[in-house]
Parts: sequence; C-alpha cells; structure tokens
Amino acid sequence: MAKALALLSGGLDSTLAIRVIQQQGIEVIALNFVTVFCRCTSHGSCKLEAVKVSEKFGIPIKVINTTERFLELVKKPKFGYGKNMNPCIDCRINIFRIAGEYMREIGADFIITGEVLGQRPMSQRKEAMKIIDKEANLTGLVLRPLCAKHMEPTIPEKLGIVDRKRLLQIRGRSRKNQIQLADVFQIKDYPCSAGGCLLTDPEFAHRMRDLVNTCDANVNDVNLLKVGRHFRLDPQTKVIVGRNEEDNTRLDSLSKEGDILLTLVDMPGPLTLVRGEITEEKIQTAAQITARYGKSQVLPSVKVSVKQVGNNAAERIIEITPMSQEEADKLILKKSQISNVSGETSKVTELDIG
Repeated sequence: MAKALALLSGGLDSTLAIRVIQQQGIEVIALNFVTVFCRCTSHGSCKLEAVKVSEKFGIPIKVINTTERFLELVKKPKFGYGKNMNPCIDCRINIFRIAGEYMREIGADFIITGEVLGQRPMSQRKEAMKIIDKEANLTGLVLRPLCAKHMEPTIPEKLGIVDRKRLLQIRGRSRKNQIQLADVFQIKDYPCSAGGCLLTDPEFAHRMRDLVNTCDANVNDVNLLKVGRHFRLDPQTKVIVGRNEEDNTRLDSLSKEGDILLTLVDMPGPLTLVRGEITEEKIQTAAQITARYGKSQVLPSVKVSVKQVGNNAAERIIEITPMSQEEADKLILKKSQISNVSGETSKVTELDIG
C-alpha cells in the first residue's frame, strides 16, 4: 500500500487534505510541528487539535518542537520577512526539510499538505511553493490535494499512486469550498481559520524585532515577549511589568540568574523583571515604574523589594517616588523606537500590549 506523510496542523485545510488522500486508499501518517511562536503553544491546543484529527482518522502522529531551529531563521531569514517578522518561506523550508527526513525514515512515498494556492500572500504562491520544495530537496514529492489541479503533476501522480482526477482545484482566500467539503466528509468542530503565528501580529512582531536587534535572543527571551508591559531603558536593558496575577506568575517562572525582581512592599501590585546590563540607577528607575502600575501610584513615596535571581544576597528594600504616567510613556517600548531589519524606523507609535 502506498504511504503518505501528512503535515497536520489540526486546522481544516490539512484535515481535508488527509481525507482526500485517504479516499484513494492510501495510508497516511501525520506529522505536527509546534514552536514558541504558535499562538496556542502555551495551552498546547495546536498539538491537541492535530492529535484529535489523527485519532478520528485512525492515523499515527508524531509531534516535533522546532523552536530552537526556527528561532535562528527568525533572526536572519534567507528569503526575508512578510509584512511583519514572519519568515514564511524559510519557515516552510525548515518544516519541509524535517518532514523529508521523516518521510524517508518511515518509508513514505510522498508528503501532503493542506496548502491552498493564493491563500497566504508570501508562502502560498506557485513560485514560492516551487522554491520551498526545491530548497527542501522535495521537488515533485509534495502533493497539495486541495489545489493540485492548479499545480504541475507531482511524482506520485505521474506514477499512478494518486489519481489526479480525484484531486481538487481550490484557490484563493475564500473558505467557502473548504466548508462545503467539510460537510461532504462530515467533518465538524474544526477550528476557525486564523493566523496561528505570533510573528504575523504587528505588536508582537515589533517586540520581536526589538529583541533581535538588541541581543542574541533565546527561547526564554521570546517567551517573555508574551507577558506584561515592556519598557526599554537603553539598548542593553529591559523592564517587564506584570499586568495581572497571571503575568506575575509567568514572569517569576521565566526569570533567570542575574535578573532583578521587584515587588511593592505591604501592598498589591505588579511583579517587575529587569534583564540586561543592570546598574543601581536602572534599578531605581524600574522601582519607580513598578510603583506607577500598583495601588501605590498616588502615594508620595513607596517601598519596593529588590531581589536578584540566583544570588545569595538578601532581599533589600528601597524607597522611591512613583513615576508619572508621562515619564512611563516615554520608556514604554514603542514601535517608533524600533528599527526594522533594513534599518528603517517604523512610524507607528504604540507597542504596549495591554
């Protein structure tokens, strides 16, 4: 029996692609990818949806976290970025290379995806698809069942493994055809269509651009971008202030040796994390910011606890005056302060998420 390796996100398109191929009596094995940039990574729902589909269709699935490998691509993509910080073509090449290795390992004949020609402006153009397949050493081995009739026949089609007449010719951004096909296959409760990558979000992308421009970012740094209000004291030092209890807990869990953690003394307020080249002057500034976003903002002076992570030094208390909102607004990480990769400066003004 012929065997296909399916790139399964758990969304409707990849689910339909699997069903189309299964209808031809071809065995399907699924492969799912997750990264720190998935909107749903923190809740595991990307993986969960893919696992649901694999269980429903009775197919095995392997889940791979490609964060480390993908993060390096984000820093310097060969084929550049999309509208924001999304290196879509490099991302697909990375995924396809890994999929190609796994395809050969399990003895599959070809790869299938749920891609639709013209659905995404950067990576789902015919020319881009050809580049991706070639760079991944998979020319002729990637079948896109939903739009196959708009593409050149693949190797499995030429060999008669797949009947091209039973493939589809969907194209464009409309979801009408996919929804109708889901009804035919009696596929229900599928996730709504939405961009699953944080790098396509303008606000997150600007935080990511700032991070890439100021340090050798790692996974912990990226996870911090998802939490709190971000302030840039200088190119070497950032301050992140929790907006609620959930943020405070997350900041505490992401803190690492050398970071400074600040909290208000004897009153509710945010947890603040300071990372980078830290001086006493910067700690004083971070403490003023902390007081500004707590219940203490109207008080003439506030006591703030200062503790270095991983240091045996005892906690110390400093007394400061809360920063004014006007002063805080000057330090909050703004799009206008962040140069993009080409060196141009964005004219959009506000980055604060929340």
